Amino acid sequence: MSSLKWWESAVIYQIYPRSFNDSNSDGIGDLQGITERLDYISGLGVDAIWISPFFKSPQKDFGYDVSDYCDINPDYGSLDDFDALIAKAHNLGLKVMIDIVPAHCSDQHPWFEESRQSRDNPKADWFHWVDPNDDGTVPTNWLSFFGGAAWSWEPRRQQYYLHNFLSSQPNLNHANDEVRTALTDVARFWFDRGVDGFRLDAVHTINGDIPPYKNNLAKDDFVLGVLPQQQQPFFRQLHDTGQLNQPNIQKFSEAFREVADSYDGDKFLMGELHGDDPVLASRTFTQEGRLHATYNFNLLEWAGLDVNGLKEAISSAIDAFNGTGRLTFAFSNHDVPRSGTRQLDALGLDISQQEAMQLLLLKLEISLIGSTCIYQGEELALSDVRDIPLHKMQDPWGIEFAPTFLGRDTCRTPMVWRADQPNGGFSNANETWLPVAEAHLSRAGLDEAEKDASVYNQMAAFLKWRKSQPAMMSANQMSALSGDDSQIIFDRISDTQTLRCCFDFKTLTASFEEI
Repeated sequence: MSSLKWWESAVIYQIYPRSFNDSNSDGIGDLQGITERLDYISGLGVDAIWISPFFKSPQKDFGYDVSDYCDINPDYGSLDDFDALIAKAHNLGLKVMIDIVPAHCSDQHPWFEESRQSRDNPKADWFHWVDPNDDGTVPTNWLSFFGGAAWSWEPRRQQYYLHNFLSSQPNLNHANDEVRTALTDVARFWFDRGVDGFRLDAVHTINGDIPPYKNNLAKDDFVLGVLPQQQQPFFRQLHDTGQLNQPNIQKFSEAFREVADSYDGDKFLMGELHGDDPVLASRTFTQEGRLHATYNFNLLEWAGLDVNGLKEAISSAIDAFNGTGRLTFAFSNHDVPRSGTRQLDALGLDISQQEAMQLLLLKLEISLIGSTCIYQGEELALSDVRDIPLHKMQDPWGIEFAPTFLGRDTCRTPMVWRADQPNGGFSNANETWLPVAEAHLSRAGLDEAEKDASVYNQMAAFLKWRKSQPAMMSANQMSALSGDDSQIIFDRISDTQTLRCCFDFKTLTASFEEI
């Protein structure tokens, strides 16, 4: 039926490996644990999996601080375990995407360990090293997303280095052609092992400009307050004026696309990005010869969105990309509170309506143009976990700002599989890396897969039906949104079918009619 490439309509299941399934009883999820649960994922009817980082790493930011891009962190297994995972996934008809972190690495990566030693070693300019201002202060007003300045002092070089996140995550210098070559070699390494695509982490934070760097400008109407994120000092600045979305980034996206296009099988590049003007940034990154699609943040609002907010978020993206597959929508991921909780508050619903609401949100995002990312546990309507004791928190962002802000641990607690097993079937260990949520046990994955009326099985039935609808599978075209304050209505359109899609947030039901 479909005239689209697989990724233009894909439903992608995101796995946070540390919290998915533990096969060796150490309290930490691993690659073999993922392999053990691939039948569960396949049973949903999704098209692909995306696995968050599992590379060698000191785990200060749980894999987003890479110390070796071409090997597996021992917590997660080995390259042989990965090869077994990808073989089983492909046998089940699942594509495999992995998470590449191109903007920064760990300060324990050999590249940085060499670079920081002196100003004249072979890796001396693989990172952003800048002399202090005449008064000794940092080179620019740039701030770190995790708090404080985006510059740290290295006494051996007598220079500052740039980090947009933790000080242990130095930014690579993409003005250096050797850095770009090293990263395209990483892409080839994983493509050669059979990977079908990459989710490219925070590509808007790649820095490829050369000194003198420009200061960020300030927002006129910004008000400081307690977190969530939009009210911390980082968001007081307009970043695209200096720090982020620099034009030189596109040399990286073009180089990665060239590598992807050299392989058979429609390899997929999905970039996670944001900006002062997200639509403009997405258009720039998906121009011909660059990334295939961008991971859209519009539905990931930390506090959730009411129906009119959902309409506005969807419309702003659709207006720019209608007729293309260059968008990937998501309601949840490993960085924001679970939609099963935050959307209850935003939509004025109560806890008894959580499952019906979650299923409605899943059907809505899957019915939009482009691809969709489902975060592990959404198919179970899992709630956000906000009672983690402070001494058991792991997320460096949450630890920095607790107790007024709990960070990302709330959406990263271990998956549960069987209510009657230790740790909900996640692990046989005495203690898991984050506590297992007692509230999740009533919706354990394998238990729910055996219940006909569960969110899991209703979602699976919807995905099976969707695959038979030309309007959703053979074209990425949809009408403008309509409906009253409790409805979202639009048509999906192909040459052979027009399908009216209605999502009612009073009755929490979806209906579809061929017109």
